[in-house]
Amino acid sequence: MRKIYLLAAAAALLAAPAFATDNTITIGFTDSQTGKLNVDSQGQSRGYDFWRDEVNAKGGIDVGGKKYKIQFVNYDDQSVGGRVQQLYTRLINHDKAQFLFGPYSSGMTAPATVVTEEYKKIMLDSGGAEEKPFQQGNKYLYMVITSAGHYLSGAVDALKAKDPHAKVAIVYSDDPFSKAVATAAIPQAKAAGLDVVMEASYAPSTTDFGPIVNKIISSGADAFLGGGHYADGATLARQLHEQKARMKFMAILVAPSDNKFAELGEGALGVTFPSQWEPQVSYKPDFGPSSAEFVKAFEAKYHQVPDYHAASGYADGLILQHAIEQAKSLDTDKVAAALNATDATIFFGHIKFAVDAGNHGLQAAHSMVLGQWQKENGKLVKQVVWPEAAASAKMLYPIPATMN
Repeated sequence: MRKIYLLAAAAALLAAPAFATDNTITIGFTDSQTGKLNVDSQGQSRGYDFWRDEVNAKGGIDVGGKKYKIQFVNYDDQSVGGRVQQLYTRLINHDKAQFLFGPYSSGMTAPATVVTEEYKKIMLDSGGAEEKPFQQGNKYLYMVITSAGHYLSGAVDALKAKDPHAKVAIVYSDDPFSKAVATAAIPQAKAAGLDVVMEASYAPSTTDFGPIVNKIISSGADAFLGGGHYADGATLARQLHEQKARMKFMAILVAPSDNKFAELGEGALGVTFPSQWEPQVSYKPDFGPSSAEFVKAFEAKYHQVPDYHAASGYADGLILQHAIEQAKSLDTDKVAAALNATDATIFFGHIKFAVDAGNHGLQAAHSMVLGQWQKENGKLVKQVVWPEAAASAKMLYPIPATMN
C-alpha cells in the first residue's frame, strides 16, 4: 500500500485500518507529498519504497525462519508540523503500524517523537538531524544520518585547508534543523581561525534574498555557509549568482545535494554541499548491497541517480531489517536491543547508535562528505571533494569568476 490520503476527518474515521496479517509487517510514516518540503521528502520516500520493493521481491524479511512481507501506510503531512502528531497517532492506533519511519526534516520529526515514545514504538529517523529529540530520554528513536552539529564540519575543514583566513558569512533559515547546523558551525569556524564577518537568519518562507545578498556583499565575505532546505537554498544560490556576489567558496545545505539543483545552470557551478552519501563513495558493506549495486538497481528502476535522501531512506529500511533479523522477533524491545547493539558498515557508511541515556539513539559513527557541482564534458555533475581520501575530484577553489 503506497499512498493513503487523509481527505477529510469523517472519511478518515470510516476508513478501514490496515491491520497486519500473519505474514505482513506494517510500517507507517508521513511524508510531504505537498508543501515546501516536497522535493527532499519525496526523495526519502522513494528510498523507503525501493527498500520495501526489494525485500518483498525476495520473499520478505526472515524472522526466525518465517518470511514477512512489508506493507506501508503513509499520509501526506503537507509539510506542516502541526499535522504530524495527529497522523502518527492514527498510524499507531488505527492502522496498527508495528514500526515507524520518520517524516522529513527536524521540524517534522520532533513532534512525531512525542507520539512514538508515548506508545513505545520504534522509529527510524533518516530525515531529521537535530540532536534535541535524542537528548530527552527517548528510548525508541534511532537516527541513521549524521546529526546537525556536524553538517558543516567538513566545509569548515575544507575551507581552512584552502584559506585559513577566509572571511565567512553564515546565513541560515530560521528552522530547527538549519539553526542547529549554524549554531554548531559558527563556533567551529571561529575555532578554525576563519573570520566570521556576518551571522544572520531568514524566515523559511523567504523568496526574495536580494537584501540579504546585498548585506553579504557589504560584509566583505568571500565565503558563504548556510541555507536551509530545497526551495530557499536553491533560490538563495540563484540570487547569489545573479547579483554577482563573487564568493570564492559556497557551502549550502540540502538543496545542492538534489539532482534538480543542476537546473540553476551556471549558478550551480562550484557550489559545495554537505552530503550524507554520494554514489562515488565506496564502503565495504557487512550486509546489504554495495554503493555500486544500490546505484545500479535504483537507476534501473527510477531512471535517475539516487541522491542522499533516497539513500538515507533505503538505509532506514536496511537497518530495521537487519535488527529484526538479528532479534529473530517482531517484539519491540527485542528489536530495540538489536538496534542498540548495531555496529556495522553498510553502503551508506558506518552505523552505530549512542546508548547512553543523555543521547540514546543519536548516530555515533556515520561521517559526511562534501560534494561540489563541477563540469565534466560540458555537463554539470556532482563530485566528492572532501575529505581528500574520499574525493573523486579536486575541489574548485576559488570558484572562478565566470561561475559566480
